[in-house]
Amino acid sequence: MKGLRILQGLVLLCILMIPVLIILFLKTFGTNQYDIPIYYQDGVENPFKECNVVESGQHYIPDFELTDQDAKARGRKDMKDKITVVDFFFTSCPSICPVMSKEMERVDAAFRDESNVQIFSISIDPEYDTPEILSSYAKDHNATAGKWHFLTGDKTKIYELARCGFILPTLDGMGVAEDFVHSDKFVLVDGEGRIRGYYSGTNRDEVDRLILEIKILMHGKE
Repeated sequence: MKGLRILQGLVLLCILMIPVLIILFLKTFGTNQYDIPIYYQDGVENPFKECNVVESGQHYIPDFELTDQDAKARGRKDMKDKITVVDFFFTSCPSICPVMSKEMERVDAAFRDESNVQIFSISIDPEYDTPEILSSYAKDHNATAGKWHFLTGDKTKIYELARCGFILPTLDGMGVAEDFVHSDKFVLVDGEGRIRGYYSGTNRDEVDRLILEIKILMHGKE
């Protein structure tokens, strides 16, 4: 009989502990613990002084203005208060660009109806990639009008923007497609102009992670 009472007491104690355990679980795990980094909070390394960047303090994407596939001016001002995914490419690229553009199609499709998410694909061969060429390329990749912007402009400014703004390696191929060097990274930029992530545009899992982290930024759970 005594053993039965002890057992009943333990059962009652367990029942009473359930709400407490639930509260502790929710406090510990019920909030979003997913951490999206803010890059370059302490500035950008600039040992050769080739970039006009802040070397201490938060790095922001600098001001720029380029021309999109519709021959409209578009640049840094259009990134304000929007989440922007940026990559550097060129339409005649024989290697990684086709894969990158196919993966970017997935990003475009995932946020087709989200007005605060946009894509900037910036050509590193602007002498060939005119707005007309970019317009044709955009159609080939089912780019959402008003959301996925293909940009061209002054070559010197584009290369400086890649290296010093988005902190990506970029080398001019001087018109020879095989000699151009650029990163395969998609860059995630928040509405304040801060870089929040780099993702390989040739890796499906990395692009899946990009899509997830855009959704987290969209809902302010960073």
